[in-house]
Amino acid sequence: MASSAEFFHRHPVFTHEEYAQSRDGGSRRTVDSLLRAHVQSGRIARVRRGLYVSVPPGGIAETADPYLVATKAAEDAAISHHAALQFHGRTYSMWSHVTFLTRGHARRFHFGPIEYVPVRPAAVVADLPDMGGGIETVLGAGGRVRVCTCERAMVDVLHTPALGGGWEEIWRSLEMIEFLDLNAVISYALRLDSGTTAARVGLFLEQHRERLFVEEADLERLASHAPKDARYLDTSRAPGRLVHPWNLIVPEQVLNQSWGEVA
Repeated sequence: MASSAEFFHRHPVFTHEEYAQSRDGGSRRTVDSLLRAHVQSGRIARVRRGLYVSVPPGGIAETADPYLVATKAAEDAAISHHAALQFHGRTYSMWSHVTFLTRGHARRFHFGPIEYVPVRPAAVVADLPDMGGGIETVLGAGGRVRVCTCERAMVDVLHTPALGGGWEEIWRSLEMIEFLDLNAVISYALRLDSGTTAARVGLFLEQHRERLFVEEADLERLASHAPKDARYLDTSRAPGRLVHPWNLIVPEQVLNQSWGEVA
């Protein structure tokens, strides 16, 4: 059995259960007592109930990798939306909060400068493997991070633009993606069973068809699921121009990508 010091060295972020398993199934009272002692010594810090970070000598607990913290925040957690794009280095702005998908009823919490925000996956995909797919496990800063791919994150921010920071942030961020698996993008977009989402994805891909090597057949797959009647781009119902074949009323700012320009 490895010592606690060895465990902390190998696990910069860990759960109560993981530490208990490293103690060869010691009683909960014993495990709780050990964790309290290590917190008091400053060797580890409690993030919230059942979740801890290791503190290296001379280090600061609050500098723990936020993506590792979010991955451990729920058993099925996966970094999502804008935070996933930020993990992949594909955001226009850097945010101090991290969203993560989970089927559970987790609560948002703060640790250091970061706010951690749980997000329920869309009901239509919630019970599917990996909550609809497009989730990968990659090496982070000292551990494994579960994170949505750029393809899923792209669709998710277009499906729920409030979690992407609004249209300017979304468009500018997605434009930083050099390559997309278009079949993965389109398949997941259609899996969400939302005509508006299919149209938003189609609109973005059409605007960037040359750069992303989008073919007419790709756009046709999405256009066949676009709304039959005209829809506003989002619930703000901002005025704009009706764009076919997507049947979306799109603000000129989005159509022309004229961010921040004064009329």
